[in-house]
This record gives sequence, structure tokens and C-alpha cells, in this order.
Amino acid sequence: MRLSTVINGIAAAGIATLAAGSALAQQALEIIGQPVDGKMGFQPAATELADDIHWLDNMLLYIIAAIVIFVTVLLIYVIVRFNSKSNPTPARFTHNSPLEVAWTVVPIVILVFIVALSLPILFKQQEIPVGDVTIKATGYQWYWGYEYVDEGVAFDSYMIGSPATGGTNMLTPEVEAQLVAAGYTKGQFLLATDTAVVVPVGKTIVVQVTAADVIHSWKVPAFGVMQDAVPGRTAGLWFKAEKEGIYFGQCSELCGQMHAYMPITVKVVSEAAYAEWLAKAKAGDVILSHVAEEASTQVASND
Repeated sequence: MRLSTVINGIAAAGIATLAAGSALAQQALEIIGQPVDGKMGFQPAATELADDIHWLDNMLLYIIAAIVIFVTVLLIYVIVRFNSKSNPTPARFTHNSPLEVAWTVVPIVILVFIVALSLPILFKQQEIPVGDVTIKATGYQWYWGYEYVDEGVAFDSYMIGSPATGGTNMLTPEVEAQLVAAGYTKGQFLLATDTAVVVPVGKTIVVQVTAADVIHSWKVPAFGVMQDAVPGRTAGLWFKAEKEGIYFGQCSELCGQMHAYMPITVKVVSEAAYAEWLAKAKAGDVILSHVAEEASTQVASND
């Protein structure tokens, strides 16, 4: 047996052990932020920002519904009251000043009201606070690279079964086994990544977003955050997750052939669990499961 075979076998075994440990650590985490087949509406809000967005959306829905009902009733009234049978002799006036003032002023008041509701929420999103944890997220074709700026921890994050790692974007038995080893089910296929972003609950997380090739976009719906990643520029977003769990996101800017296969996985954990994870990460124990796939493939080919 060649030396490379032995080395690859040892590496695959070690990584499999780490993946199993990660899966055990994840069992207590509820999967909260994910799309659900057949459902409508937002994912559960996990941050104050998401709560604000949901509230604003509902308020706008009430305003829009009232306008639609009013216009519909007005149209029905005009159709019934002023059709040729009910009103054979049409009026010939050219204008009505009070009415014209009303249909100019009322929409302005409505728009000012919407602006007054929207701007504070927008400012809250765009005014980046001092973060307890700062993470740099870099978009690549087609995966995300993460760096914990103040901790010296960096890793890449690929979709489990991604074509970028030699997968076929199909839910094969091999991919399903990888999902299970990472603590997921086949229901999280196309959502789960081999290495997740880990953050502590209740802490302000600042994400510096950029890209290395084309424009990407870092989006996690349950957090109410989305920021384009533009090559040569660094933009910021922030969130404070209020509940422990697993949340999924996605690149939301068309970025090429495999745009659909660069999801985002964020695990919100307790401060103690985060400290433990960070210590292991600094010790070099954060290893990507796609490396294990490559090692296993290499072992099989050498055999």
C-alpha cells in the first residue's frame, strides 16, 4: 500500500470523527430558519431587525389593502351610477378643484406616513454598531469564505454535495450520508453547508461582506439581513440573534452557473458553546467535510 493511501486514510478517519462530534453537538439545536414547502410568508424572525421588517410589511399590507378596497368600491360605484343606462345625459364639467386637491394631498400624506415608518427601520439596518463578534464574509464562485477578524480563525464553506466540490447537485445516497454525518437530514439538501458560521446568542454580530470575483449577496431571511458582496468593496451588516438554532441563507445575487449552490448556514449557540467552538477552531479543529469527501475518494481510487 502506498504511503499516500495510508495518509489519506488517516485523514479521512480523523475528519469523520470530527464530523461525528459536530453532529452530536448540533443535536440540541433546532432548525428554525429554513424554507418550507407549501408555506407562504416570512420565516420566523430571529432578530430585532427581522421583527421590524415583518411589522413594516404587515403595516404596508393594511395600507395597501385599504387603498385597493377604496378604489374597487369607487370603481363599482362609478360603473353603476354613471353608466349610459343610469345616466343617459352625461355631465360636461371640466374639473373639480376640491376633488383634485384631495386626490393630490391624500396620496402625499399616505407616502409621508410610509416614509416615516420605513426610514427608522432602514437607518437601524444601515447604522452598523460596534460588534461583539466581527466576521468577514467573502463570496467566491461558488462558495463563501469566512474570517473571524479578531480571532484569527478562517475557513471556507461549501454546500454539502456542491458541484464546486465534485458533487452533482443531486441527492445521492453518498450526499445523504454526508448530510447525516453533519447532523442534518435530506430535507436540508441544498441548504446545509459543510462548515457553518457559528455565533453566540444575544451578541451583536457584524459581518463585513465582499467578493473576490463577481457580485454575490449574503442573505439570511430569518435575521432580516441582505448585503451585496461587490469585488473591491467592503460593505457591512449586523444582527443580534435572539434564539439558539440553525438558520439557512443563500447567495441572492445571480453570480454564474452554480449560483444556486452556494447557501449559508449559521448556527446560533450559547456563549459557552461558542467559546468551546472558538477554542477548537483556534486549535485547528475546524475542518471542512468536503476535504473528507476528497480524502475518501482518493482512498477509494488508490485501493
